[in-house]
Amino acid sequence: MKPRSTLATWLGGLDGSRLARVLERRRDAAAAPEPRSVGELAERLQRPGSVALALPWLARPHLQVAEALAALRAPASRDALAELLEAADDEAARELDAVLEALADHALVWFDGAGKLRMAGALRHAWDAPLGLDAPLEELLTGTTSDELRDMLAALGVKPPGTKSQRLAALAEHHGDPERVLSVLAEAPAATRKLLEDRAGARPARFIMSGSPDPDPEPEPGARWALDRGLLIEDRHRYGPARMPAEVALALRGPGRHAPFQPVPPSVERVSVAPVDVDREASAVASAFAAGAASVLSVCSTTAPARLRSGGIGARELARIGKAAHTDDAVVRLVLETAYAAGLMARNGDYVTPTGAYDAWAEQEPPEQFAVLLQAWWNLALTPTRARDEDGKALPALGGAPPCNGCVQARHGLLAAAARLPAGHGARVTADLGPLIAWHRPFADCSLQEDTPFATVIREAELLGVLARGALSALGIHLRTGDPEALGVECRRLLPSATATARLGADLTAVVTGTPSRRLAALLDSVADRETSGTASVWRFSAAGVRRALDAGHTPEDIAADLAAVAAGPLPQPLSYLIADTARGHGRVRIAPAACVLHGDEPALLAELAAHRKLAKLGLRRLAPTVLISRSPLDATLAALRAEGYAPVAETDEGTVRIEKTRPRRAAAAVPAPRGSRARGAGRTAAPSLAKGSADFDPSALATRLLAAPATIPDPAPFEGGAPFATDTEEIVAGWAKQLPYTDVRQLAHAIDTGQAITVEYIAASGNLTVRTLSRLELAPPHLEAWCHLREDERVFTLSRVHEVMPVGHG
Repeated sequence: MKPRSTLATWLGGLDGSRLARVLERRRDAAAAPEPRSVGELAERLQRPGSVALALPWLARPHLQVAEALAALRAPASRDALAELLEAADDEAARELDAVLEALADHALVWFDGAGKLRMAGALRHAWDAPLGLDAPLEELLTGTTSDELRDMLAALGVKPPGTKSQRLAALAEHHGDPERVLSVLAEAPAATRKLLEDRAGARPARFIMSGSPDPDPEPEPGARWALDRGLLIEDRHRYGPARMPAEVALALRGPGRHAPFQPVPPSVERVSVAPVDVDREASAVASAFAAGAASVLSVCSTTAPARLRSGGIGARELARIGKAAHTDDAVVRLVLETAYAAGLMARNGDYVTPTGAYDAWAEQEPPEQFAVLLQAWWNLALTPTRARDEDGKALPALGGAPPCNGCVQARHGLLAAAARLPAGHGARVTADLGPLIAWHRPFADCSLQEDTPFATVIREAELLGVLARGALSALGIHLRTGDPEALGVECRRLLPSATATARLGADLTAVVTGTPSRRLAALLDSVADRETSGTASVWRFSAAGVRRALDAGHTPEDIAADLAAVAAGPLPQPLSYLIADTARGHGRVRIAPAACVLHGDEPALLAELAAHRKLAKLGLRRLAPTVLISRSPLDATLAALRAEGYAPVAETDEGTVRIEKTRPRRAAAAVPAPRGSRARGAGRTAAPSLAKGSADFDPSALATRLLAAPATIPDPAPFEGGAPFATDTEEIVAGWAKQLPYTDVRQLAHAIDTGQAITVEYIAASGNLTVRTLSRLELAPPHLEAWCHLREDERVFTLSRVHEVMPVGHG
């Protein structure tokens, strides 16, 4: 049996509600298969990957306290931590305790049985040099001989004890007393004092080995005196510069040098704002975005955007989509990226086309449509409206940018910052929220070349109505709490349903207030040209638009009846005349394929075409009073006649009128279906879920089960005799992936058996460590066949190279 760790002991002593808080904040550690004991939970919580997922969600003071504790080399006392952070007065002490409580809720820092502060090992190694301090003396002296320790003590005037361990303890005791270190420094040569004082205030030097070591490196001026007394420690092989122990650096910095601690967020100039005004603005901008999104995706459905050779949709295609949808570049980029993330669009050869999911989405009401895109934006691992890189070069949309967790943190930090504003208040200038984002989410990405930090993400939040009048709207509140049902309710409250009627004017316009329904938009797009989009959309009727509807097989009577059905009043007389006049000239000339043949009932009209100068390039020749032939193909002849104002129609080989209706291009699913007969469990979900946690996750119930279970878990290594394997898959995985702890074996086997996606750290053949998300896993010992979401292809992985296993989409 494994001995209980201090974290397992601490977890086992918590009450149910406190343990439930830990599980709620560290959901990845509770992912299926759920841990069976607090011992297994503690093992999961201390995995480097799990700690790495938790760190980005910490605010600046939490990271500052954790770094200070790492510098103290936990276990450390709370008083020592408070002294280092200069948090001794009542207010600062309360703030420090609140931060420690928050870190404990994340199971990153806790008190052991002796009242000392402990921290997760992976968290301790998150900083190479916490607070700019190098390793402690005992660590730097690893490998030092007993004689070398004796010489150091003698140089310090301390009588050396008899054994090596005693000498090491004596030297550590000496350097652990700041006054004794300073008294030694007072006797040092001037060059040594300057060197040590400079090094104490700087970050420790690091050395990357390259080539052969220098057998006799040149020491820095004054270094030899410090090396002889252990104030600087030289590497055993003399690689790189000498290093200063943490105890010496702290002593030289003096008692007035404290670690940074900023428990209070930056202030923001606020202004009073009524909730009704926030709702009104959020409703307006969200409705406008929903209408723009429907228009953008409708344009993409009609004419799929082409991809650049280098990938993504370039500036020219973005401009074409924006012009057709009557919206700006930022909205086009935001819609495309969120729609792609939501599975409404996918790459399809040289194009990006809507998927089958788009058709279902297009049939929904605007509030439901908007909620889908808003949720996608919330978890989007990039900044969608970013149009240029650091060098000012234009960026394509859907360009396959590498995942950016800092972009997610910027978004979440913005909402966390806005949520901290008092009720009934908003930021006077929304750009002032930038420093607050950095305080709430220090890991947030601010690499964009912007005059104002986080201006792009703030603008996106305003475009979506998440931020309105400088305050967090109801949409933002429920987006932040992660309640999709409540978010849907707010979307339905703030966004009106689709408009099914239009105001048809005598000026041959159709005006739709709000978002037009799909049926209304399709009807108006078929017979008129859209001029504006947004909170109100305008279409203009023309002979070309009516002719387009006639070409698609609609009769004049059908067009008039369909428009009358959606009109808010009677059909205007000018529109009726336009339809009748256009229909009267429609089809007077018919074009038959031969390559091709033109025929009609009016000899004079055919003679006119044959004599038309601008049609001479078609090579028209009269065969009979009502028959012409053309040397040009049917479609070219058809286009040329229409360009000159005629209204011909095309015929099929059977002599019937050809209906000119374009079937929209649709892409397959973003991830291909499972592999035929080789796939186990056909019909599994191919793509991983990116939701944070599960909707039916009950941390309280799991906490109750864990506290009632035995505290420790059996250690299955070396996988022989009595290993607690629950399934054959676990036994097979454990037999080949011998380096994995049992909890990782359980999670990998569970993903294989259930068809769930999983994230692994994998050592590639090159020796590099890579992180891969895998789905559609199939066990083929000693290999694992899976769909790799990084490479977007099937790959074969060696089980012995799997370094760590993590659930997908948590943190």
